[in-house]
Amino acid sequence: MATGQVHFILGAGHGTLAVMSDFEDPDQATLGDLELQDRQALRRVAGLSTELQDVTEVEYRQVRLERVILAGVWMSGTLQAAERSLRELGLLAETAGSEVLDGVIQRRSTPDPATYLGSGKARELRQLVVASGADTVICDGELTPGQLRQLEEVVKVKVVDRTWLILDIFAQHARSREGKAQVSLAQMQYLLPRLRGWGESLSRQAGGRAGGATGGVGTRGPGETKIETDRRRIRSQMTKLRRELKEMEKARTTQRASRRGSALPSVAIAGYTNAGKSSLLNQLTGAGVLVENALFATLDPTIRRTKTPSGREITMADTVGFVRHLPHELIEAFRSTLEEVKDADLIVHVVDGSDESPETQIAAVREVLSEIEALEVPELIVINKADVADPDVIASLLRREPHAVVVSARTGQGIAELLQAIEDDLPTGLTQVSLTVPYSRGDLISRCHSQGEVVMLEHGDAGSTLVARVPAALAAELEDAAL
Repeated sequence: MATGQVHFILGAGHGTLAVMSDFEDPDQATLGDLELQDRQALRRVAGLSTELQDVTEVEYRQVRLERVILAGVWMSGTLQAAERSLRELGLLAETAGSEVLDGVIQRRSTPDPATYLGSGKARELRQLVVASGADTVICDGELTPGQLRQLEEVVKVKVVDRTWLILDIFAQHARSREGKAQVSLAQMQYLLPRLRGWGESLSRQAGGRAGGATGGVGTRGPGETKIETDRRRIRSQMTKLRRELKEMEKARTTQRASRRGSALPSVAIAGYTNAGKSSLLNQLTGAGVLVENALFATLDPTIRRTKTPSGREITMADTVGFVRHLPHELIEAFRSTLEEVKDADLIVHVVDGSDESPETQIAAVREVLSEIEALEVPELIVINKADVADPDVIASLLRREPHAVVVSARTGQGIAELLQAIEDDLPTGLTQVSLTVPYSRGDLISRCHSQGEVVMLEHGDAGSTLVARVPAALAAELEDAAL
């Protein structure tokens, strides 16, 4: 195939994600159901916007995504992989609330340093924008400030890259105070170096008559330029957000230390976005958290307790989904949240078995795990959506990942086997004790059941004779209380 050829991937009328209807029985709605209803209560209406026409003003460069065209550069790998990447970009765009009109891929060894696509193809993209009535172009990569500005000058509509699109989705879905602060910080980190690339008007002088002939003594001169004002304001906000997040991180660290102090093993549910992590947590714990057929539905971690088949109590944490080329700004901003994965005793890595390339998902997740230094944590692969997945694909995955369990979070298939596999993989770290505990310390006996394994328990005249395997800290308390 000749270099520079453009492939059209997405036809007009590309469907959006289905919207669930209101609940038939409000009394049966979980917290997740209510959050989903709230999220779907307000939708963007195409053609209605208060955004200014001059998109060069940085304070008005909000991500308005209504009717979009996707553009990607195919540099390596197969055409199928490039098309798959663009389809994923389409799902991201729909999650952000847009209507995807079309998509194009250009074959190049590297993106054009000036306009991302070649200059000729950029002009062809302009013609496609005019013909379709699109108001935004989304590029499947992270563009430099110069590429953003110059491509925008050619296509005459707003240009957004993959990184800013993901940041926009996170901003829409953030619910907690910490989540909103993390997303805001990531957006500002991305925005700061791109101010100069977003319009010549940013270099105008600030101040009423500064530099004018009639300004008077002390008022002449260049003054503070608009871009300097914007940068100073953003840096000030970033400093404030980092300070707030550091305080929130202290609280999260204290909570994790408290859980570790209780000797409850911790399991982190990680995986590609929309792989079914929240559905799996609901199946395992009855948590009732938000489940939505959309990318990045979960941003704030949810932690619940459950029991293994032997009765051992554990904590399970649902975490933010990963994706290919997850922006570094997000990884840095969400580092305290991602510590839930790094500090876990076991990572349950959920894979969408019905995806057209689950191996790519696994590689992308492990890349992020490497960035947060979590590759040393034991990993259990869980192939989800077995009720709709191709059996041949599942068989191929099991050959590549022999330490895996096949489940369906929707139907409950394989959940019992998964709980047993989790129990088998969790480190015990238990100490065996054999002693008599006075009846006045029945709380210790109860903790032996929840935190350890009781081998024998007999009740005598003086107290309860116990043989059990328990955490070291509990063993020390039992020794102190023993008769």
